Amino acid sequence: MSAIEISNIAVGAGDRELVCDVSLSVESGSWLTVIGPNGAGKTTLVESVAGLRKLSKGAISISGQPLAGLNERERARLVALVPQHPQVPLGMKVRDYVALGRTAYHGVLRSMGAQDRAIVESVLERLALGEFANRDIATLSGGERQRTVLARALAQSTMVIILDEPTTGLDLRHQMDLLELLKTEVADCGLSVLATLHDLTLAGQFADRLVLLNEGRVVLDGPSRDVIRHESLSKCYEMDLRVVDIDGADVVVPVR
Repeated sequence: MSAIEISNIAVGAGDRELVCDVSLSVESGSWLTVIGPNGAGKTTLVESVAGLRKLSKGAISISGQPLAGLNERERARLVALVPQHPQVPLGMKVRDYVALGRTAYHGVLRSMGAQDRAIVESVLERLALGEFANRDIATLSGGERQRTVLARALAQSTMVIILDEPTTGLDLRHQMDLLELLKTEVADCGLSVLATLHDLTLAGQFADRLVLLNEGRVVLDGPSRDVIRHESLSKCYEMDLRVVDIDGADVVVPVR
C-alpha cells in the first residue's frame, strides 16, 4: 500500500489553476521531494496532501484512507506537516510545544497520559533537544527552533510527514543536520516523507525520488539522479544549469 496516493487532482484560486491533473504516489518508507521554480505549485500541492487546501477535482489518500472523509483530528493521526513559516507561540517551553503533537490523541481538554509523555521525551532525545526542553522557544537559534518544529510533527506519531521548504533560513550546517535527522527517521522508523526544496543539490542528495513541477503540472518524475541530470531542469528554471559530480554526489551549479 502506498503511503500517499494522489489521483488526478486540481487546485484552484479564483480563475487560476494552481495545480492541474497531478497524479503521484509515495511508497511507504521513501522520500519524495517536489522541486520547481517559484510559482510552480509546490506549496499548494503539499498543503493539499496535508488537508489544508480544497481540491477542485481528484482525490488524495493517506495510508489507504481518503483524505476527504477525515476530520481534523483523524487527519492529524495520519499525516504531520512542517510548514514553510511555522507559527511558534512566544513564552512556550520547548517540551510543551513538542507535546502539542499529541493533541490529536488526548484532545484539547485532557492532559497527556504516560504514553504521550514517553513519546514526547523520546522525540526530544532523538532530535538532541533534551538540553533545551525547558527553554523558551524564543531563545533558540534558527536551527534549534526548526528542530523543535520537526519534533512536534514527529510527536504526532504519523507514518507520513509533509515538509514545505524545511531548511528555509538555516545556514548550511543546520540544513544538513536537519535533513540527516529526517533521513535517519526514514531509515529507522519507516517514515514516508513528501517535501519541497529550493536547493536542487540537497534535493538530489536526500530524496529517493524527485518530481519536477512547473505551472502546476508534473514535468518529470523519477529517481533523483535522473531528474537532476535531465535537460528539462534548465528549461523549467529558464537558466543554464550544470551538474558536477563531486565524490559521487551531483552538485547543481547555475551558470551566468
